[in-house]
Amino acid sequence: MNILEEVKDCRTIGISGHVRPDGDCVGSCMAMYLYLKKAMPDARIDVFLGDFSESLRKNIAGTEYIRKGYETDVEKYDAFICLDCESTRLGDASLMFDKAERRINIDHHVTNPGSGTANYVVPTASSACELVYNVMDPSLIDEPIARNLYIGMVTDTGVFKFSNTSRSTMEIAGRLLEYGFDFPAIVQEVFFEKTYVQQQIMGRALVESVRFMDGRCIYSVLGRQTMELYGAVSSDTDGISSQLVDTEGVVCAIFLYEIQPSSYKVSMRSTGEVDVAKIAAVFGGGGHSRAAGFTISAEYHDIINRISRQISLQWDESEENAKD
Repeated sequence: MNILEEVKDCRTIGISGHVRPDGDCVGSCMAMYLYLKKAMPDARIDVFLGDFSESLRKNIAGTEYIRKGYETDVEKYDAFICLDCESTRLGDASLMFDKAERRINIDHHVTNPGSGTANYVVPTASSACELVYNVMDPSLIDEPIARNLYIGMVTDTGVFKFSNTSRSTMEIAGRLLEYGFDFPAIVQEVFFEKTYVQQQIMGRALVESVRFMDGRCIYSVLGRQTMELYGAVSSDTDGISSQLVDTEGVVCAIFLYEIQPSSYKVSMRSTGEVDVAKIAAVFGGGGHSRAAGFTISAEYHDIINRISRQISLQWDESEENAKD
């Protein structure tokens, strides 16, 4: 896909990503925004995103142009680009996407069937930012665009340690580094550095975690009262499930936090023995085989029991296949 060919002759273009945007979502959206503004100076380009962490806001270029309120006077965009998700996860931007003349979906989630009239969905890619780089003309990439793409790749690969990191990923990252941004400072601020509140709830989640299924799985829950006690918001929970799965002997981690009474956001991580994307799909969510999530209304102990059954089904199937 060549994005400039896809939006050729468009006078109005909208861009958005999933609700509760992470580094890859914000990085890909803002890289695309800056690229199209540069390549198509006479077109109107609007980008819509929800709130995200201050560290991303500080390091990702162009975030001051985001239309946080999802308000626009454009009745129907000539083209609308959905990044890092399928259109059902666009939140308040989904209607704008559905109404657009051209609907372009660029994503790397295996659970995405392709939501657009033009789709570039590659589940083996490390990140949406890697795919966004592929649809750009390298001669038009500058330092801010390169920095945004690099941030998305860093955050979605765990600083290139996750299994979604490929030779192509590293080659693209190497090319982006040549634009001269301070990548050690960026990695420290957007991936490793945490606020005091984030450290507090991370500690609380680890202390109150529970191992189950013969110690091979682990879960932790933060209720609304706990979140309110620390003054924590959803973005403060980033990284907790990844930290849980680093526990010795654990192959699957589940982290839940309550967003409404008896309604939870569930984040799962796996070392490979459990396909958490398949489990998330059962509950209406999605993601990757080693990182996925969903939202569900139920009591947390019932949620854990239901996830446990799905894990057991996968393990039973693996044993049956091994016998064959």
